[in-house]
Amino acid sequence: MRTVRRNVLAVPSGVPHLGRTRFEAPRATRRAFLASAGAAVGATWGLAGASEPLRAGAGGPARFQPRFAICNETFGDWPFEKAFALAAECGYQGVEIAPFTLAPWVTDIPAARRREVRTQAEKAGLQVVGLHWLLAKTTGLHLTSPDPEVRRRTAEYLGALARFCADLGGSLMVFGSPQQRNVPTGTSRADALARAVEVLRSAVPEFEKTGVTLAFEPLSPKTTNFVTTAAEAVELIDRVQSDRCRLILDCNAMTGGEARPIPDVLREHRSRLVHVHANDPNQQGPGFGSLDFVPILRALREIAYAGWISVEVFDYAPGPERLARESLAYLRRCLGQVQ
Repeated sequence: MRTVRRNVLAVPSGVPHLGRTRFEAPRATRRAFLASAGAAVGATWGLAGASEPLRAGAGGPARFQPRFAICNETFGDWPFEKAFALAAECGYQGVEIAPFTLAPWVTDIPAARRREVRTQAEKAGLQVVGLHWLLAKTTGLHLTSPDPEVRRRTAEYLGALARFCADLGGSLMVFGSPQQRNVPTGTSRADALARAVEVLRSAVPEFEKTGVTLAFEPLSPKTTNFVTTAAEAVELIDRVQSDRCRLILDCNAMTGGEARPIPDVLREHRSRLVHVHANDPNQQGPGFGSLDFVPILRALREIAYAGWISVEVFDYAPGPERLARESLAYLRRCLGQVQ
């Protein structure tokens, strides 16, 4: 077994070191090779993990062919191998990983475990799209903290997350983490924004080194008081001034934070959009509530969206299998109406 190498940093008690944990990528299966080749083609669109969304048939109109992924926490305490197998059976092509489903801190996930997860996904025929819930279960990290040391550690940890993401074969990190970005009491929005920009800029070199893009996620005002609309996210992204910092839009969050219909928001921010989370305002999967995805998919087709569409749920009451199967089946039915 290859020895795990780490660079120990001096950090306060309770916060793990953020040194590198590296391993050699496993030999890819043929299916995984084809998936990565598709991603490389999509990279020419300037979108992380993208594939060609439109294909012209013989003498016919172009078809919208998005790739669908599912977030792994949907499967609760299922072993990864079982969860990945069901996702592939349902027809998903990718999986998003919540780091806390492996360990509270990614710096505690050894090379062997990283290798194992990547291999399990590839054997199932899935691509690891990337990560989400980046700072969940951590302590002492915060994007808009007035404490410079907290911000420094947060930027370093984002770098550790990028290395972990790349080790799994992913190229995208979704920054949601509402509790770790809320504007602290006594802090102005302008100061919070400046601090967030500082943290993200500090992490950009590691994003560039690993080939990982951070997608910032506007969230509903019910869950956070910092960046609750796509326009606010774009303001932050533009100030970071890096192609490695882009936009993700979440359907549930948009129903709570945007004044305009979701399709209009998608169209307006098409140039920065690299990822979409599909879910219903009732916190379950697409098709489990009242949100109509036909106009949403139609808008994505119109803008030639080339990224992944990932099913992310927060209410797991229907159970993993129903959520996985029925969410994708509904999205496919909707997709059939926009071709």
